[in-house]
Amino acid sequence: MKIIGDILTTTRDYIPDENGANVTHLIRNANISHGRLSKILSTLVEQGLLEQTSSKRACKYKISSEGREFLNAYNTFNEFAQNFGLRI
Repeated sequence: MKIIGDILTTTRDYIPDENGANVTHLIRNANISHGRLSKILSTLVEQGLLEQTSSKRACKYKISSEGREFLNAYNTFNEFAQNFGLRI
């Protein structure tokens, strides 16, 4: 869940341009291998949490409105858990 939270946060806050974050940017910010990231990105796009755009050079990813809702709920739960001494 933390990796998904990191990916969604990156696509929300740290996009280098308006077209979205590329895979390299996500790998660096989520600290995850390319193979694992590819599987997670596919799932997040299928679930509607991310939007994928293609350009001549590469695919880019942006957070969707559903992704923003999910991220808000995740952050709320994460904060709640930390208040009770739990780490997620």
